[in-house]
Amino acid sequence: MASEMAAIAAQLVAPGKGLLAADESNRTIEKRFRSVGVESTEATRRDYRELLFTAPGMEQYISGVILFDETIRQATADGVPFPELLAAKGVLPGIKVDKGLVDLPFFPGERFTQGLDGLEERLEDYRQRGARFAKWRAVIAVSDRLPTLPALRANAEALARYAGLCQVHGLVPIVEPEVLMDGSHDIEACFQATEATQHELFEALARYRVAFEHLILKPNMVLAGADCPRQAGPEEVAEKTLQCLKRTVPAAVPGIAFLSGGQSDTTAAANLKAINQRAAQVGAPWPLTFSFSRALQAGPMAIWRGQAENRAAAQQAFLDRARLAAAAVAGG
Repeated sequence: MASEMAAIAAQLVAPGKGLLAADESNRTIEKRFRSVGVESTEATRRDYRELLFTAPGMEQYISGVILFDETIRQATADGVPFPELLAAKGVLPGIKVDKGLVDLPFFPGERFTQGLDGLEERLEDYRQRGARFAKWRAVIAVSDRLPTLPALRANAEALARYAGLCQVHGLVPIVEPEVLMDGSHDIEACFQATEATQHELFEALARYRVAFEHLILKPNMVLAGADCPRQAGPEEVAEKTLQCLKRTVPAAVPGIAFLSGGQSDTTAAANLKAINQRAAQVGAPWPLTFSFSRALQAGPMAIWRGQAENRAAAQQAFLDRARLAAAAVAGG
């Protein structure tokens, strides 16, 4: 099982490829569909995900796809289950297994990810359905008083317990501790919050005896808050991000796949390109790739708008963005 997980982790961060995060909850995708005038139903969600997964040649740029619980149970119009469709393309199917966010009691403004109850049974079911890796997301807010240490530790503990259960069941865990872009904080505040978050995460993973060699880290880039008057350029983002990672992430981790976190497709690709260029200069020990959702999907969704006649154009827009992100992995 260990050798299989090592091979899966290596495939997820294969050179020139990254991950498509297509694991939006029904509530989240409803908001995104509404913004382009599409009603969110089981059928429209299936049609949209099929559009992405059947885009011709997407496997040239995408190594794995993170699915939602509904999506892993769906099939193409021709009846091919989505995990089977992806596997036939050489793309690894994965699954989001957390149950979303709740407020952390007595810590205003901070949240905790639920979903550990019943997780073992869900992991076994997902593996039988074809999943080969999983994902759990924690969110960390930043302000003049946040994050607090109890919130960091609560989320790190949950990520570690999830990761251990995944490895027991032969699934590679993606651990996603996202320091949010929401707010007016500067890049230094993001750096401090990200460093503290990742320190707590890897200490918890070690306590729970999780094998670093068989997991993928999905972190935020180190960025100023979306409302900060001064937004850092790609070179500063790259410098701060790599400085933070080198302080906190063990060299044994087989790869890092950055989330886009609300960045536009061009901004996310520009920052990823700069990060990989700097990584080549300073000798970072891990492959650095992407695990994007909105940065790959916002444009295609706006073109599609639920209309079958827009399908090919939407697929091309998706491929264009995937190609851009894949080029950034190579620093080009």
